[in-house]
Amino acid sequence: MAEKSFSEVSRASRELYEKGRAALDRQNLDYAITLLNQVMQTEPAFYDCREALRAAQLRKAGGGTSFFKRMLGTASSSPLLAKGQLLLRNNPLEAIQVAEQILNNDPNNVLAHKLLADAALAADFPRTAVLSLEIALKNSPKDKDLAMRLGEALVRAGQAERAEAILTELQRAHPTDSTVAQALKNASASKTMRDGGYDALAGGEGSYRDILKDESEAVALEQEKRQVKAADIADELIRDYEARLEKEPYNLKLIRSIAELFAEKKDYDRALEYYNRVVAVEGGADPSLDRAIVEVDLKKLDQAIAALDPANPEHQSNLARLRSEKEAYYLAQCQRRAEMYPTDLQVRFDLGRAYFNAGKLSEAIQEFQKAQNNPHLRISAMSYLGQCFEKRRMFDLAARAFQNAIKEKIVFDDEKKELIYALGCVFEKMGKPGEAIEQFKQIYEVDIGFRDVAAKVDAYYAES
Repeated sequence: MAEKSFSEVSRASRELYEKGRAALDRQNLDYAITLLNQVMQTEPAFYDCREALRAAQLRKAGGGTSFFKRMLGTASSSPLLAKGQLLLRNNPLEAIQVAEQILNNDPNNVLAHKLLADAALAADFPRTAVLSLEIALKNSPKDKDLAMRLGEALVRAGQAERAEAILTELQRAHPTDSTVAQALKNASASKTMRDGGYDALAGGEGSYRDILKDESEAVALEQEKRQVKAADIADELIRDYEARLEKEPYNLKLIRSIAELFAEKKDYDRALEYYNRVVAVEGGADPSLDRAIVEVDLKKLDQAIAALDPANPEHQSNLARLRSEKEAYYLAQCQRRAEMYPTDLQVRFDLGRAYFNAGKLSEAIQEFQKAQNNPHLRISAMSYLGQCFEKRRMFDLAARAFQNAIKEKIVFDDEKKELIYALGCVFEKMGKPGEAIEQFKQIYEVDIGFRDVAAKVDAYYAES
């Protein structure tokens, strides 16, 4: 079973997940944990929900637990750990649920995270395993076994570069350990296989695409096939749903599903027709519906921009006009929605981004400061705050915003790299080259191809 994204889980689970996030916004942590756990029981592969649940658990724990509480927690969790180990071989999904029971009360429990990671790998949830192992390693940074497990999980999650970096560091600490050396070789081999496109061939999944010299041609052919298939499926679903709608004319979920399908087909006028039908039937305010309508209107403008003829002498003026129209429309809609839904932090975040794009930095800062109270948006809001302060040349405030975001970002993914890179650039502007290069080196160790970190780090060592 592969891990699922938000769009891949059932509508009921999405709605319950959104309620859990809303509870997080209101700092109602116990209720949030209850709701998110319910989603996890029906959709154990839903990674975003797992991440939100972990955030709620950690936030409830606050700054950690005392030694006495940790010992008490370990003692009380022992029966559950034993139960989880028994379930691990034959029922890894249930073992994951047992581990979550422990983490609800003790989110830094290393043994529970180890159990969850083992069960996640058995269930083919590598990102879930990585999430737990990173938290466990943060609490036990000298645990060689944890670092080895994290390396394995990262390889399974398709992040061989990160696995290689972690295992290289581990080998420096244990230069004579043959198991570490072998694990590093395996990670390096996996990276080479993936970069060369040989892993799919070895697994029997390769095709002409993996050996075509003209890679762009292969990608174009595959994309065309996917689009044709997706369009056929969408048309079939629309026919089925419209047939059902004749019998259930007031089924709002059905009407909204049809609108979403027309939007996927880029038939935005029909999508708006059905969205407006929901508005007419529902009557009341619905921020998610309102946002969906605005997004379709924006896509219509993008479609108009893409349809402009570059050969037309007035192309540049038409392009500028449509882009300006799009920006003004988006800002006006965000302001309207903020007035309608003043406590909706997603709306606040959208308005902050609209102000940021319009160059209204003071207004943007105010909105992002509100939006950061939503745990799901917190890191993105802090990143934008850092960018606002940087544009206003408030470099100390910008550095603090980026540092706070980095602390809360557990997984070393592209978002964290962007944050670290931004912090390094701020240190450069502050005249702190030593602190700047330390940020760039963190990225260099795991992703030498990220932006221009290779040039920055190489230049630093050349000067040294």
